[in-house]
Amino acid sequence: MPRPRKPASPFRYFNSSPEVIRLVVLMYVRFRLSLRNVKDLLFERGIDICHETVRLWWNRFGPLFAGDIRRQRVSRMRGFRHWRWHLDEMYVKLNGEMVYLWRAVDQEGEVLESYVTRTRDKAAALMFIKKALKRHGAPDRITTDGLRSYRAAMNDLGNADRQEIGRWANNQVETSHLPFDDGSVQCSASGR
Repeated sequence: MPRPRKPASPFRYFNSSPEVIRLVVLMYVRFRLSLRNVKDLLFERGIDICHETVRLWWNRFGPLFAGDIRRQRVSRMRGFRHWRWHLDEMYVKLNGEMVYLWRAVDQEGEVLESYVTRTRDKAAALMFIKKALKRHGAPDRITTDGLRSYRAAMNDLGNADRQEIGRWANNQVETSHLPFDDGSVQCSASGR
């Protein structure tokens, strides 16, 4: 029987060590330095690289490191006893068509899940909540606005006792609607 293959390292074609690459990306992101400032700081430490190498490594490894951090954070939050989600839907224009963007945000404002549908009904809410629960596990409480689709979906899932509804209770997700830089998506002002 053949041995299972180990996943290939993303660093395999680079001459620098993974520790140096991580340091470069960390310096660029954490301290908001320019590419040339990162290059100069590394040169003082005996590492001679080009500023374009910093940009290449950021583009190549930045999303990889961010995904690792996000996965580690979610796995830690699953063990957190009072993990709270805030769910909301908003009406957005996507490629010229008006659709609903469903989002789940945790108590720290981190976007956990997003889902796009054409309708704002029980079936759409059920699909969104199932997707979020499958991917991130069950939270202690789920805070929603007064949309009845959430209540119906939570009843179907048997999680109705975890739902909280309040006029101002869902401000965590309401205030986290960030504008998109891409011109293809435009958020409505009211959030509905």
